[in-house]
Amino acid sequence: MELSENALATSLNKIVHEQARTIMFLPLAHVFARFISVLAVAAGVTVAHTPDIKNLLPDLQSYKPTFILAVPRVFEKVYNSALTKAEDGGKGAIFHRAADTAIEFSRARQAGKVGLGLKLKHTLFDKLVYSKLRAAMGGEVAHAVSGGGPLGERLGHFFQGIGMQILEGYGLTETTAPVTVNTPELIKIGTVGAPIPGNAVKIADDGEILAKGVCVMRGYYKREDLSAESFDNGWFRTGDIGQLDEQGFLTITGRKKEIIVTASGKNVVPALLEDQIRADALVSQVLVVGDNRPFIGALVTLDEEALPGWLHRHGLPASTTIAEATDNPVVKAAVQELINGANQSVSQAEAIKSFRIVPPTSPRPPAT
Repeated sequence: MELSENALATSLNKIVHEQARTIMFLPLAHVFARFISVLAVAAGVTVAHTPDIKNLLPDLQSYKPTFILAVPRVFEKVYNSALTKAEDGGKGAIFHRAADTAIEFSRARQAGKVGLGLKLKHTLFDKLVYSKLRAAMGGEVAHAVSGGGPLGERLGHFFQGIGMQILEGYGLTETTAPVTVNTPELIKIGTVGAPIPGNAVKIADDGEILAKGVCVMRGYYKREDLSAESFDNGWFRTGDIGQLDEQGFLTITGRKKEIIVTASGKNVVPALLEDQIRADALVSQVLVVGDNRPFIGALVTLDEEALPGWLHRHGLPASTTIAEATDNPVVKAAVQELINGANQSVSQAEAIKSFRIVPPTSPRPPAT
């Protein structure tokens, strides 16, 4: 409860209060959902629960929450679903221009310089596109809290630009959810915010994020050995790699154990490539590989919901199965184009040289 009270001591109290409503669709076994539940009790928020994320949009429209919480994949799905619907309806070009304008507007506003031309474009697309997106989420959602993984700067600016501010935070089960979080009055998109009152973070010499404060556990139950390994003079070793800027905002750059070291000794952060490739509606998941190998590769899965519309728009039978699409040269060329775009953000040694589209796993037969 002390952590909740500390969170409410920030400008989060302008979002989480007695007149606020939220809808819980994350499992309550998740520490993020558990924290929000306690926070809602402390602030007097009205909380609804939905058992199936497939009904999320109808639930949002009927309940009309004022804020929501979700993991980044939910926001990716909202964006990709809107993009797919627009492209299926022949309005893909308009949506892309609207999305680019939202991102440009948000970045300009964060920099404190929004030109008149950009304001006019933003106003136009607000009537044509953004208002419809907000209505699809109930019409009253002004804020969302994102955690459990990296959201990415692009999505953060997109949602900010359409009028729904996403406050990204950072934490682990061992830290009782949030160590840091962006707030309405202290926000920098692309970061996971500054420490909540009562908490502190610092960066070790090897780049690992260390945390201390009221949120951090005392140790692992009956595992003194793990507890000793996980603390350094009272600071908890998170296992994540990050950076602190001069204003105290934390940026996550990777997971310490997930950093790939190629056979030539080059360090590669998979998330930098994965986030960009997964941003496209065609892709469901991507895994960058190459530890102790001469080059970097990637395993890609296709999005089952987005695939039929994508196939139709590219002159392919919409009835094509995912298994068939994995070997289709048009699909492969599209994935290669996404990878080429992601490779532009890294050095040649870090670039993906080869990829494979992984077919869906066949369900296991029932045990006999």
